[in-house]
Amino acid sequence: MSVKLFDSELKIMNVLWQEGDCTAKYISDVLKEETGWNMNTTYTLIKRCIGKGAIKRSEPNFLCHALIPKEEVQEAETDELINKVYDGSVDKLFAALLGRKKLSKEQIQRLKDIVDELN
Repeated sequence: MSVKLFDSELKIMNVLWQEGDCTAKYISDVLKEETGWNMNTTYTLIKRCIGKGAIKRSEPNFLCHALIPKEEVQEAETDELINKVYDGSVDKLFAALLGRKKLSKEQIQRLKDIVDELN
């Protein structure tokens, strides 16, 4: 992913990823409820996302469409986290995640299944 999205811009994208194409007004209404942002703040962030190529705007009604899939952003953000905080080491990240809380037997089995699928 060549587009770097900030946390506030990711809130805009999350609405589009969850809801699909929707109007800027709808995004504004959702984020007013979730974050307390006013319409001007939301519209400014939408325009920033448009400028970065993350959203396409069309008429009527300032309809917004996500141009970047959520999975692509998740992958890029994960890579950045691994490189920035864990010296590029996936196993260090994995160990840190596992050490943070007690996992259920089901969660442990799901993780084992994921690892097995990689081999």
